[in-house]
Amino acid sequence: MNAFLVELQNKPGALATITETLGARGVNITGISGASCGDSGRAAITTADDNTARAALKSSGVTFKELEVVETSLPHVPGSLGKVTRRLADAGVNIEAIFPTGMTGNEINLGFATGDPVKAREILATASVR
Repeated sequence: MNAFLVELQNKPGALATITETLGARGVNITGISGASCGDSGRAAITTADDNTARAALKSSGVTFKELEVVETSLPHVPGSLGKVTRRLADAGVNIEAIFPTGMTGNEINLGFATGDPVKAREILATASVR
């Protein structure tokens, strides 16, 4: 799964335009997170169809970056996210986006979009946060 990190202006309708563009092409959005800062912002979007999403975003002329998402499950307890993000940081892995992808029992499932998915996958698979 990939995440599309879409640059947006911080104004009413900016997100609506992108999500309408994807919907018009038949792309189902499976996950989304985002934030604004000053006059701009970024939405991190996952979809059920990366190829069509990519084509739709390219044709719309927006600026975006596509990154592989590495998923992991963490205990739903204080400090578990801090431990795993510190391990990623100590390994030089920059987190571009993070978002919840679900919950199983007492664990939260998260997706990390980073510049180094191979290293992120290795760290997330071997790092015990319990």
